[in-house]
Amino acid sequence: MTYSAPYHVRAVQCDHRAGDKEIYAALQRATAPLDDAWERLTRARRITVKFNQARVAERRHKFEGHLRELVDDKVARALLRLLRERTDAEIVCTEISNDALWLGCPVEETITLMPVLREFEVPFINGNVPPHRVCDVPGGGLMFQQYLLPESVVETDAVVSVQKMKSHVSMGVTLALKNLFGLTPTEPYGRGRQYFHHFIRLPYVLVDLGRIVRPTLSIVDALVAQTGREWNGEGVVADTLVAGDHVVATDACGTHLMGHDPLGDWPDQPFLRDANALRIAHESGFGTADLDQIDFQSEVTAPVASFSTIETDPFETTLAWRRSTCEQALHYRDHRKQYLDRYAGQYILLQDNEVRWHSEIGAFSQSRRELAGADKLSAMWLKLVDPEEAEGEHYDVYERVLSGIRAAYGG
Repeated sequence: MTYSAPYHVRAVQCDHRAGDKEIYAALQRATAPLDDAWERLTRARRITVKFNQARVAERRHKFEGHLRELVDDKVARALLRLLRERTDAEIVCTEISNDALWLGCPVEETITLMPVLREFEVPFINGNVPPHRVCDVPGGGLMFQQYLLPESVVETDAVVSVQKMKSHVSMGVTLALKNLFGLTPTEPYGRGRQYFHHFIRLPYVLVDLGRIVRPTLSIVDALVAQTGREWNGEGVVADTLVAGDHVVATDACGTHLMGHDPLGDWPDQPFLRDANALRIAHESGFGTADLDQIDFQSEVTAPVASFSTIETDPFETTLAWRRSTCEQALHYRDHRKQYLDRYAGQYILLQDNEVRWHSEIGAFSQSRRELAGADKLSAMWLKLVDPEEAEGEHYDVYERVLSGIRAAYGG
C-alpha cells in the first residue's frame, strides 16, 4: 500500500448486532483519518446526503435485523450525528423514488430513513421535481456531455454518498458510485430509468455522474449486505463499514472486500453483463481502482462475505446483445437524418435497423425481451431523436466496444 497516496479509504469491523453507540464509534473510527474530506465538510455551508433508501414498506427485506438492500437506520443516524458534531453546515437529503413513481404513492412513504431525517431535522428534497440544473460533465463526458440533476445536488458545497454493499446484475457491484444513479430525474423532466440503465451506456454514465457530483465522503454500509443481485438477492453478514474520500477509490476497496478484482472487467465475475465502471473511471483518470495507489487500511480481511453476481443470461446472449447494441447506435449515428425526418422529439427503440417502438414518453412498461419479438438475440437500443442532440452522446464509445468484441470474438 502507498500511504502517501492522494486517496484514503478505511474499513472497520463492526458487529451487525451492535447498537447505536457502537456503530457510531465504528463510523467515527472509519472517518476520523479522512482529513481532506473533513476539511471540506467543515468549510461547507450546505451538505447534501444521498442515502440508498427508497422502497415501499411491502418491498423492504430484512436480514439479521437489518434492511438487506438499503442503508441501515443506525448507520444513517451515526453519520448525521458525526456531521452535526463536526460541522455547522445545513444538511439536506435528496432522493428520487422509483417506487413512488411506479406505484403512484407519496414519495415520503417510500423513504426508509424518514424517521432518522426528522430526528436530526434534515429536510428531505424530492429530486424528481424542480428545481433542476443541466450540468456539463467536466472534460466533456464519457457517454454524454450533459445531465439533468436536482439543484440541491449541484448547488451545494459537499455531497456524501451512503450505499449498501450489494452485488448488481448489470454492474457487478453497487457501491457509492452506483448510488449516484439515483439522483437522475425521471420523466417528465428527465430521462426514464431505461434510458441510462442500458447496455454499454450505464458504466460510462456512472463515471460521468461521479465527475459532476464528486462526493466529498463516500460510505459503504456492509453490516449486512446482499449477494446475487441488487434486489431480491441473498442476505449475508459482513460486519464491516467502509469510508473514503474519493468515490472510485472507496468502491475499489469495497469491491476488493467483496472478493473481486476492482480492475476486473466483462465477462468475468462479477461483471457478467457489462463493463466495470471502476475500471472505466480508472482508465479515464477519475480516481483510481488500483489498490496500490490508495492509502487503504482495513481491520477486516477480504472477502468479508461470499459475493457473486447471478448469471441472468448465457454468455452468448449477452455477447449478442452488447454487439447489436453497438451496431444499432452506430447505425443511428450514420442515418440520423432519416430518423429526424420522421421521429423528431420522440423516443425510439431501434432493432435490426428498424424502429420497433416510438413514443413521446421514454418509459415503457413492457420489457425489451418482450418487445424484441422473435429475434431475442438482437438488442433494442433506446434513443431520444433530438434535432439539437443536446445531450451530446459520444458514439465513439460504441465504436471502441464493438471493435473490442470483434477482436476478441470475431464477426
